[in-house]
Amino acid sequence: MDGRAVPTFINKALNNENIEIYGDGTQTRSLCHVDDLIDGIMKMMNTDDDIIGPVNIGNDDELTINELAAKIIKLTNSKSQIIYKELLQDDPSKRKPDLTVARNLLNYTPRISIDEGLKNTIEYFKNQRMV
Repeated sequence: MDGRAVPTFINKALNNENIEIYGDGTQTRSLCHVDDLIDGIMKMMNTDDDIIGPVNIGNDDELTINELAAKIIKLTNSKSQIIYKELLQDDPSKRKPDLTVARNLLNYTPRISIDEGLKNTIEYFKNQRMV
């Protein structure tokens, strides 16, 4: 999963704090669970030497930042509200990898859905709070 939005949104939701979205929240992201990433890397490492990169590994299911925040709020049963801030200057409007090469050469397909990945990640963050 994303190294910034996901943990930030989860921590805010678990604390019932407002979740800040920069821009209008319609920018998209494609999030990849670490298990799928490792699977893709292992498949690439186990290919013949004549297959060289770059090869995109990730997840090509897109969701908006608004959808991501709403999912996290729902999955955490949070009272957090979404508030909007000015869009950051270099924030891309779309992030979606092309997995054609990975699918064709590596037989790679991400398996963990965004909801399953978020549930696992939320559980991890809940457990960290108890330590």
